[in-house]
Amino acid sequence: MRWSRRVLQLNMWSAYRGTADSSELHYVVTVSVARRVAVVILICAAALGSPALAAQQARATNAIGMEFVLISPGTMLVGRFQPECPRPQPAARNDPATDLRTRWSPDDYRRCAELVKRDAMPGFTVRIPRSYYIGKYEVTQAQWKRVMGGNPSVFQKGKANGNTDRHPVESVTWTDAQRFIAKLNEMDRSARYRLPTEFEWEYAARAGAKTEPSWDEIRESAWQSDVDLGTTHPVGGKKPNRWGLYDTLGNVWEWTADLYNEKLFATASPPKAGKTHVLKGGSFVSDVKNATWTTHAGGPGSGFDVGFRVVREAR
Repeated sequence: MRWSRRVLQLNMWSAYRGTADSSELHYVVTVSVARRVAVVILICAAALGSPALAAQQARATNAIGMEFVLISPGTMLVGRFQPECPRPQPAARNDPATDLRTRWSPDDYRRCAELVKRDAMPGFTVRIPRSYYIGKYEVTQAQWKRVMGGNPSVFQKGKANGNTDRHPVESVTWTDAQRFIAKLNEMDRSARYRLPTEFEWEYAARAGAKTEPSWDEIRESAWQSDVDLGTTHPVGGKKPNRWGLYDTLGNVWEWTADLYNEKLFATASPPKAGKTHVLKGGSFVSDVKNATWTTHAGGPGSGFDVGFRVVREAR
């Protein structure tokens, strides 16, 4: 897996810290109404002293069941990495439970401080200049079949519990996702569909949060290795984020439009060339250290746990 290097590096730091045609497609809200609603929400949130963009209420749904949430413009801090060293603990020589081999020497603390100074990054501000709709859920197997006719997913026909139509489609390459989007654009001439950029994806997934989610919050909102049953799960089964998006963390990794920079963290401008594209969000086999919105991974991944969600723009 292309993200294994990142997983190893973050684990190192954790030790220091302990067939629908176009005539069928329609939308339940118009862009103009949705934008007015979003403005009212922002004004009310400011008046109440709530966190900015605490909810994104405008919704849209098309005839094949793809639901979208309007995301308003804003900013976020990306790429900030501030590892910490543990505090020195008093010696416990007489405690039989203390393993002296695990105690840090002064040289260990010095080396940790050097690593923090070397690797810490202040991050950079990303501005999202325009509103966009993004999928409330990951693209499902039923939606894929409606548009493409087949189903590439591993977890279907008895390989997962119950009817898997609402499971996210998986085992799709970045090119496969682009083919789905091209077909969807042919079917619906009133809108333009595409993959989100990495920063559009992360901005929507964060839902205004300034810091990383706690491990408990991740477990509440994500199908990941601590809580999954060894397969994908129906979309919408866990707690949504504050803007009403489900499964941004866990279930399946999600393709973005951007090329992967072969680095541990995203850079302010994505590369113009590369071997693969960025994956976000983690999957049902990810641990809590990587099933988070800041994880910057590169494909192709494992296949059976890779899917996507879609952005919709008004034409």
